[in-house]
Amino acid sequence: MWNKRFIDKIILYLRMIKFSHSIFALPFAFTGAVIAASGLPSLRQIFWITVAMVSARSGAMGLNRIIDRRIDAENPRTRNREIPKGMVKVKAAVLFVMVSFMVLVIAAYNLNSLCLKLSPLAIAILFIYSYTKRFTWASHFVLGLSLSAAPLGAWVAVRGTFDLELLPLAFAVVFWLAGFDTLYALQDIEFDSAYGLHSIPQRFGIKKAFILSRLLHFIAWGLLIFTGFIFDLGLFYWIGMGIVAMLFIYEHSLVRVDDLSNLDMAFFNMNGYISMTVFVFTLLDYLI
Repeated sequence: MWNKRFIDKIILYLRMIKFSHSIFALPFAFTGAVIAASGLPSLRQIFWITVAMVSARSGAMGLNRIIDRRIDAENPRTRNREIPKGMVKVKAAVLFVMVSFMVLVIAAYNLNSLCLKLSPLAIAILFIYSYTKRFTWASHFVLGLSLSAAPLGAWVAVRGTFDLELLPLAFAVVFWLAGFDTLYALQDIEFDSAYGLHSIPQRFGIKKAFILSRLLHFIAWGLLIFTGFIFDLGLFYWIGMGIVAMLFIYEHSLVRVDDLSNLDMAFFNMNGYISMTVFVFTLLDYLI
């Protein structure tokens, strides 16, 4: 009985932080690690990079749920989340966030000194993001910036240095995430307007939000292409980029101005496939 309660509690917290969405960030972290190592990093590096990424994202999501708990309680789409419903107490969520960020710092310590020095900056960006939608429609880009720490952090973890050559990949992540987060924000446009929250759809309207989302994804794809040239990547990477282009096109075909019924599929499935495709074909390029 105790074991069942413990497992149910773990499942509850994993649901609160949408653990399944880790598929967005982890593949880009591994991509950065593979490029940094020009192949496979050591098992030790892979382990601590994974721990750092999972703990950072868990802490960030938990923090966002705490900060937004009153907004979530008012929004029909989010009022059934774990904190607004009282399934997870605020104090327990705060403890969860503190432990997650402590694990992040421990992982950074076990990677190298530069990772450890940069870990407070990563946590600060994750903290700031949760407040940005209260005053700027550019919050999507701040979220993208926080996720760009995945390839950047993995690069630093492997090489122990911060190098400008990885910035195109990092900015590709920024524009990629801002593009699909813009689509995701479409479902809250009425609530955001009424509650005084900011987003690209709320600021520019639905039609312009669609155009901007496509433009952002085109820029993201262009930066991925630029990354391939910078690191002199080969056939498998370019095959992957062709697949990524088709996935972007298909993603945007799923949602229309007058039909958002496939938004969840466009948001989760397609973007999970995109990040996995970038990683798998980058890895194949180095291994074969």
